[in-house]
Amino acid sequence: MAVNLRELPEKLLAAAGERLRALADAPFVRRSSERVNAAIERGSARVGRLIAPAWQAAHGWYSKREQREKVLLRVLGAVLGVIVLYNFIYLPFISLGEGIGDRVAARQQQLTDVRAMMRSYERDKIELAATEKRTVSSKDFSLFSIIQQSLSTSVGRDKISSITPSDRAVAGGYQQFTVDLKLQGLNLGQIVDVLYGVQTLPMPVTVSNLHVRQRPQDPHSYDVDMTCMSLGRNG
Repeated sequence: MAVNLRELPEKLLAAAGERLRALADAPFVRRSSERVNAAIERGSARVGRLIAPAWQAAHGWYSKREQREKVLLRVLGAVLGVIVLYNFIYLPFISLGEGIGDRVAARQQQLTDVRAMMRSYERDKIELAATEKRTVSSKDFSLFSIIQQSLSTSVGRDKISSITPSDRAVAGGYQQFTVDLKLQGLNLGQIVDVLYGVQTLPMPVTVSNLHVRQRPQDPHSYDVDMTCMSLGRNG
């Protein structure tokens, strides 16, 4: 037999209502309810008897007051009523609303912080992946040999005034390889060939510093200071 899921909640509510009505009509429940109602009536009557003399005395005292005094007493009663309503009903209600508002604002701020952390994590993840692609294996890697071979091909060894390699460890378990170059007597075409040769190497090498000076004895000849850098991962 197929079950209609849409009608299931209504059937459950109807069954629960029938059970509650049957429970309310049970003799034990009816007797308990009657005893509770009787106790409430007896308590109300007892309280009424206790406060009746005080109420009668207060009513008698009030009826003997002059009209002006009665007006002042009414005003005082209204003021006291307002004070009671303000302190015991309005202020607790406002405090409850403010507390809920503060909690909601705190949760919203926490949600904003979590979203910002997630965006920062995604950016760091992308940057790390890009850095991994721009790194070389530190094992048997020699940036000095690679740059020297590239310059020998593009401009010749005689244009190399000096070439100084260095390396140092950087954060994240990486090794930074650096080669400082001094080239002399290059024309503009040769400078372009040097830069093109470095940029088209099969491994990621960047030019981090470039300084070109015109030679005073030859306006078409230049001396070049440049720094090439590559990032390697250990292991």
